[in-house]
Amino acid sequence: MTGAALCQGTGGKHVKNGGGIFLIAGDEQLVEMRERQYDSEDLLQELLSRYPHLLAGDQIDAAAPRRWLLVSRELGVPDQDGGGGRWSADHLFLDQDGIPTIVEVKRSTDTRIRREVVGQMLDYAANAVAYWPVESIRSRLEARYAGDVASLDQSMADLIGIDGDRDSFWQSVKTNLQAGRVRLVFVGDEIPTELRRVIEFLNNQMDPAEVLAVEIKQYVGEGVKTLIPRVYGITAEARQRKSPSAGEKWQWDADSFFAALATRGIADEARVARTILDWASARQLRIWWGQGKTDGSFYLSVPYLGGRHLLLAVWTYGRVEIQFQHMVDGGGPFADEARRRELADRLRAIAIEIPADRLAKRPSFPITALHDDERLTAFLAILDWMLETIRSGG
Repeated sequence: MTGAALCQGTGGKHVKNGGGIFLIAGDEQLVEMRERQYDSEDLLQELLSRYPHLLAGDQIDAAAPRRWLLVSRELGVPDQDGGGGRWSADHLFLDQDGIPTIVEVKRSTDTRIRREVVGQMLDYAANAVAYWPVESIRSRLEARYAGDVASLDQSMADLIGIDGDRDSFWQSVKTNLQAGRVRLVFVGDEIPTELRRVIEFLNNQMDPAEVLAVEIKQYVGEGVKTLIPRVYGITAEARQRKSPSAGEKWQWDADSFFAALATRGIADEARVARTILDWASARQLRIWWGQGKTDGSFYLSVPYLGGRHLLLAVWTYGRVEIQFQHMVDGGGPFADEARRRELADRLRAIAIEIPADRLAKRPSFPITALHDDERLTAFLAILDWMLETIRSGG
């Protein structure tokens, strides 16, 4: 099944007819797009680095679409403890479950895509599992960001969520390597039939490792370029056995969040949560929806010095959580204990108690504390004061 296309150029929509692609541009003009080979293998590698979504994580796992974080291009793979890189993998990605994903790119014009690349990737997998310490992977990722902590923090949050535990994530990477739970992905502009059969066979036989191919065809026409990925190698048996997180996580959104809150049957909880959400939207805050299997949440944050400053979270079990812990870790005005104490005093003035020993943690209070319209208005005024304090730098 073909995944969503990446289109570069003028806006419009695509219509696919047999072997052709046609773009209906914004002015309703029909643009014919023809398949074209990539000018070089390096170009396709660069596109994957810039647009990891081309790996079509939604096709790999429809129940929990894979998200990607690029660790490095051209990452050495040793063949002994402490050894240098005998081989060089084109890309190493991590997904949100910490599964190392090794990507090898070959154009269809490279005859090795049919044979040698299979043995090459198996060499990568066997030796990476044995000789890639998780510490070196983490160091390589940090080196790629070259000290840009804010960008690294953003990338990690996009991968595992704002409330994700990084230490637990890296422990998952280590555990996956030790268990041989890696993903091998062949990428090309065309995946030959012979290679598809080999990949399906390997994917059925190898466990817990996963072997896939992603064909990314390129279509070009009148200044517009479209890339269409398609995943091969997933059989029904392999999907059921290897899906890394189906049933373990859930991506919450506004509809599911408020539906879950409504099942509690507590009057006005949904109204208060909606009011907070509308307040955040009106002030152009970032809203991040949680991924808890049982409990839903949304987090509010404000951009700050290239990063973000978390304010609070609202949960479907009926609590509002003040993000003091993230304020301490993230810097900014409320990293200062005196500022957090002032915030606690302001909340206490409207009968929301924050224990003194929770000023560096994530204290919470019931949504029902804000049922009264006057108190809710006062709470939003406190949030406005927080925003002004953050945006003014102090």
